Amino acid sequence: MRILLATIGSLGDLHPYVAVARALKARGADAVIASAPEYRADVEGAGIGFAPVGPGFSHFGDYRTLLQRLFDARHGTRFLIREVVMPLLRRTYDDLARAAEGASLLVSHPLTLPLPIVAQQKRLPWAATVLAPANFLSTWDPPLIAGAEWMRGVRRLGRAPYRLLFGLAAMQLRRWEAPYRALRRELGVPPLKGLAMLDGQFSPRLNLGLFDAPLAAPQPDWPPHTRITGAPLHDGVLQSSDIAQLDGFLRGGEPPLVFALGSSAVWVAGDFWRHAVAATLALRRRAVLITGRDTPLPANLPAQVRAFGYLPYSMIFPRAAAVIHQAGIGTLSQALRGGRPQLIVPFAFDQPDNALRASRLGLARVLPLKKLGAASLAHELGALLQAPAYAEKARQIAQDLKAVNGAERAADELLKLGESR
Repeated sequence: MRILLATIGSLGDLHPYVAVARALKARGADAVIASAPEYRADVEGAGIGFAPVGPGFSHFGDYRTLLQRLFDARHGTRFLIREVVMPLLRRTYDDLARAAEGASLLVSHPLTLPLPIVAQQKRLPWAATVLAPANFLSTWDPPLIAGAEWMRGVRRLGRAPYRLLFGLAAMQLRRWEAPYRALRRELGVPPLKGLAMLDGQFSPRLNLGLFDAPLAAPQPDWPPHTRITGAPLHDGVLQSSDIAQLDGFLRGGEPPLVFALGSSAVWVAGDFWRHAVAATLALRRRAVLITGRDTPLPANLPAQVRAFGYLPYSMIFPRAAAVIHQAGIGTLSQALRGGRPQLIVPFAFDQPDNALRASRLGLARVLPLKKLGAASLAHELGALLQAPAYAEKARQIAQDLKAVNGAERAADELLKLGESR
């Protein structure tokens, strides 16, 4: 069975599919990932077939500038849809149609909008995936939306405010999706009922929530045939020189604070690392900074602070005193398994909602980005470390997730769908 998994976005959007592809391969399937050309080495290095989709990030110019526009609280979503996704729909369709030759089953990501069209034309079954609970836009369990955090205060009013908000968003999306409707007409495909980025992203056969069950329970307005698999996790490889340096530092004192911002927020971190160092010194602690594999390391660090471009989260998080991160769903999934208390500074996208859900579990505190500073960071960390309940709850959740292998569960669901064909 040949299964094509399509994904668009950062490494946080790539790694879960690498994990699922490896689980499929272990079960005898031929798994191929279709994504940005820049990810070929990452995917093929994991032993998975690769198919390029789109012109790659270089098409948009400087990568840091691209990330800054995407992370803009007011205009980032508009930029993503109207200037990144929609102009490349035809190129994405052509690349996905080529990659789907000989496939038995197709798997979509929320931004691979042409994939259901390819499945329809080739008469192939397809499964949809979402990486975080916010993707479901449930009025029963409404997400905390970046840039509209004030909406948290209206939750006590029930579902009505969210029905109104999502209705207004749908009106905006309908205008933005005009190129998608034009593509369907060009290809001779019947019009889609609803919107491609809302109901249209979900499959009539199988929808996989690639996140951990403690973060969200199924709701009445989730699409039919939805399964929560748990997070599929994939870590990179640590260089031997970094292993020696890290081990020496960890053995030299108490467990450090670990600061990490995933693979995207590191490009728009601003003064985050400077505040992290200042807060570490104020608390008389040790710290490890994970600043991004393609970004420069901070200079002139004090002796009790070490910086690395990359560390496998599965290795470093369990050895931390606390984990400070942005709540990208991949980072959060690793932090949940690390069993250490968390301080979360969400930046954009689904991160505010992920942070809220983690705080509800009782293992994390949340510091809004607009309030970030050395003093506020030190204060929140002090409160986190002084309350044993956070650490106890973190250990409990980690123990609960110990037996959950999201990649294997997702692979099993996909194979069942493929075999039912």
